[in-house]
Amino acid sequence: MATPKVHWLLPVVVVSFLACVLARRGQDMRCGACRALVDEVEWEISQVNPKKTIKKGSFRINPDGSQSVIEAPYARSETHLIELLEHVCEKMTEYGEKIDPDRDRKTYVRVLSRDGKQLDASATNIEKEVIDNLKATCEHIVEVHEDELLEFFSHETENVKDKLCSTRTDLCDNTVHITHDEL
Repeated sequence: MATPKVHWLLPVVVVSFLACVLARRGQDMRCGACRALVDEVEWEISQVNPKKTIKKGSFRINPDGSQSVIEAPYARSETHLIELLEHVCEKMTEYGEKIDPDRDRKTYVRVLSRDGKQLDASATNIEKEVIDNLKATCEHIVEVHEDELLEFFSHETENVKDKLCSTRTDLCDNTVHITHDEL
């Protein structure tokens, strides 16, 4: 009796393995971009003077001569958040890619402090391609999930990274336990 040929099995296994690796890399990038985006937006919001306000309501004059305009805090207003989302992904140029040796997963960390000083970037990939991919992924997240971003940032919420990036959008899938402390 002849033994069956299994020469087709190796390419199938290799292709399956590569597909899993590439999917995980994409998952790491999406998760990292989302978590970095959340850090950046939260930091920007924290920098707004709490006394700064914006006029909201109708600017039409009512029959009694009054207007229905109120002053509301500027921080977390829709106007403020839309302005932030327009430029927040530019901050991805201040990040680099690290590989967690224990889990063989990629994370994204700041390599420049908020005041522009170089941080320890040892074992951090800061190649242009990585930064460009992170920025493009961030821009895609803003485009696709703008409504969710506006909803979450319009009021203070705890654990936004986990709630937004994992629970609501599935951008982080099974990586909720990644720490991404603000620097």
